[in-house]
Amino acid sequence: MALSMHKDSNNQMDSGKYVRYTPEQVEALERVYSECPKPTSLRRQQLIRECPILSNIEPKQIKVWFQNRRCREKQRKEASRLQTVNRKLSAMNKLLMEENDRLQKQVSHLVYENGYMKQQIHTVSAATTTDNSCESVVMSGQNQQQNPTQHPQRDANNPAGLLAIAEETLAEFLSKATGTAVDWVQMIGMKPGPDSIGIVAVSRNCSGIAARACGLVSLEPTKVAEILKDRLSWYRDCRCIDVLSIVPTGGGGTIELMYMQTYAPTTLAAARDFWTLRYTTSLEDGSLVICERSLNASTGGPTGPPQSNFVRAEMLPSGFLIRPCEGGGSIIHIVDHVDLDVWSVPEVLRPLYESSKILAQKLTIAALQHIRQIAQESSGEIQYGGGRQPAVLRTFSQRLCRGFNDAVNGFVDDGWSLLGNDGVEDVTITVNSSPNKFLGSNYNSSMFPSFGGGVLCAKASMLLQNVPPALLVRFLREHRSEWADYGVDAYSSACLKTSPYAVPCPRPGGFPSSQVILPLAHTIEHEEFLEVVRIEGHAFSPEDVALARDMYLLQLCSGIDENSIGACAQLVFAPIDESFADDALLLPSGFRVIPLDPKSDGPAATRTLDLASTLEVGSGNARLSGEGDLNGYNLRSVLTIAFQFTFENHMRDNVAAMARQYVRSVVGSVQRVAMAIAPSRLGTQLGPKSLPGSPEAHALARWICRSYRMHTGSELFRTESSASDAILKQLWHHSDAILCCSVKTNASPIFTFANQAGLDMLETTLVALQDIMLDKVLDEAGRKILCSEFSKIMQQGFAYLPAGICVSSMNRPVSYDQAIAWKVLNDDDANHCLAFMFINWSFV
Repeated sequence: MALSMHKDSNNQMDSGKYVRYTPEQVEALERVYSECPKPTSLRRQQLIRECPILSNIEPKQIKVWFQNRRCREKQRKEASRLQTVNRKLSAMNKLLMEENDRLQKQVSHLVYENGYMKQQIHTVSAATTTDNSCESVVMSGQNQQQNPTQHPQRDANNPAGLLAIAEETLAEFLSKATGTAVDWVQMIGMKPGPDSIGIVAVSRNCSGIAARACGLVSLEPTKVAEILKDRLSWYRDCRCIDVLSIVPTGGGGTIELMYMQTYAPTTLAAARDFWTLRYTTSLEDGSLVICERSLNASTGGPTGPPQSNFVRAEMLPSGFLIRPCEGGGSIIHIVDHVDLDVWSVPEVLRPLYESSKILAQKLTIAALQHIRQIAQESSGEIQYGGGRQPAVLRTFSQRLCRGFNDAVNGFVDDGWSLLGNDGVEDVTITVNSSPNKFLGSNYNSSMFPSFGGGVLCAKASMLLQNVPPALLVRFLREHRSEWADYGVDAYSSACLKTSPYAVPCPRPGGFPSSQVILPLAHTIEHEEFLEVVRIEGHAFSPEDVALARDMYLLQLCSGIDENSIGACAQLVFAPIDESFADDALLLPSGFRVIPLDPKSDGPAATRTLDLASTLEVGSGNARLSGEGDLNGYNLRSVLTIAFQFTFENHMRDNVAAMARQYVRSVVGSVQRVAMAIAPSRLGTQLGPKSLPGSPEAHALARWICRSYRMHTGSELFRTESSASDAILKQLWHHSDAILCCSVKTNASPIFTFANQAGLDMLETTLVALQDIMLDKVLDEAGRKILCSEFSKIMQQGFAYLPAGICVSSMNRPVSYDQAIAWKVLNDDDANHCLAFMFINWSFV
């Protein structure tokens, strides 16, 4: 009987069931689990030998225990995650119910207004009145709808007067945040959800421009309020903000009198400043409120003195409502409502100042994104980049943006002064020789030699037509060699060295180089990327050996999501040392592209226009004769370019001439890129891409088809006409990707031609095609097959290649069912290039 019980216990041990561990055994196993959750077989056997209390347990049972322990840990994490999601969904459900109630109130208000207007129209039409009486009825209705309250002047030294303004501001802000004071329209693509940024809406038919957002964050209200009040940390267009006076109020609240300056987004408009009152208080339900409004003659209270070089803008009641959320976290309501004095800017730029969507992206959404970023960093969900703390990486991004904004605006109180031009107004040159101002911000004393020097900035602005900002900036980021000059980059990086560098003559494309992008950090919504760019130089001649060295740039790229409405796209970079410190010197340069709301009466040509000339002749002359609106589509944007260089006083004029010439060459390159990418990426709205109709293109199309027929014995495609333009047209619109690459000894084959399908497959343009090498497109298996078949191609004239995978210029994998390679012979039957046709290709 005892023997049978012993056998049964052994069977139970072997089968992995009914094993009961003592607390001491569990504690020993837990210690091992904390060090290694998945020990190997050797580690489990070693554990049994080293721990006597586990000697009566089989290794298989130890394995089962660790499996069960990992399963329990996974279930615990999943349960915790589901609880978090449930809390978010409950809070979002509450938020949506409140939003639904607000919308119902808004509908009721609109129904009432509609009934009132119908009654007024019926009264006017029924009465036999004159035109003047009709006008009086309409004016009376307007006076009834718009009856602004005039406030008496309040003394800044009178806390009671300021508190009255603060309470009025609080009431008006809450009516916008949770009421129907503004007619809100939800932005396209901003769908609410537990992991979304929140509900974002813009104003319609209100004074000024306004944006509203509400969302969830995992931070407590007091922490959220602290972050939001530090506007310099998250509002990239904020130059400075000064708190001039603080008045305490009951319940721990405060009233602050503030002065804020903001940057101008482009070189052709003045910056804005605000004189405001900010009120911080708590509500009865425990919510925190930070509301703000401008102080002027109409609102009462003290008004600040005007500042030169700034246009005084008005902030209408705006702010933040921060409510505690059950289970932790906060629900945030944000309202931004401003009047930017749109009439003080040129007409072509007014969409920048009257677009609620741009305001939402730059201010409202930016605040929510920053808070969510801080929340995820605090929870440890974000991995550190390059061993640096997230706060340090955020500081790099802020310094790049701030330095670029300083260069674009060139404020006199920062030490900037205008340098005389060469008779053409397309490029503006400003210089700054006051190091004391820069030592406290983005620069250090190494930039200013002991015998004198400073910083020089060359900048320009232009109007782009039918070029999506996100697409243009992404192209500039991916294809730097299309616009950058290696020698100028080398001169810019020389500011980090002790020895001065000779001023180069810009020669775009004249010096071979390539870039490698090394990711450093990105925001949680992937709307901004911080990266290090390594520029690799290649010397092909002895005199270029001194220049052929690797250089590094710290680069910030933002706004490259084509689905983002009203987002500004930006590419800012600064030369850095190979191992740059947290306080490394940064001298930013770059590009900024801001979309303008489409206008039905604007020009629709797919080309670029000089913005300065547009301002001079007026927007009405921008349309050329005979150019109509193309399918009703019109997308305009403003491009601002600014490049900064250091100089020594005796070389200032030489550096200025170099900078002016370089910026002009960059502008020309951007114009060519804009014309190349505009027709091919805007879809069917702009029709098919224009054909490369040069005589060389016609000849190449004829050679490709003739060589294919001669080598394979079949036609590449059937054509009713033998005319060269008809052949080129059919080749261009062929459904399979057809590409040609050069065949040269001692050089990697590069692509020289591609039809529309080939450009789509490589995700590039005809302009950038020559930067792509064949071995970078094919994967390792494809390169091996091509090498093995190359001799056959050269002897027989063609070869069939099996299905495989290639890579686009955006590093996306592309599969194809079969590929055909053949020699292309010219009219003299000499080898001209190698052609490839990828059949039935698709992105993986």
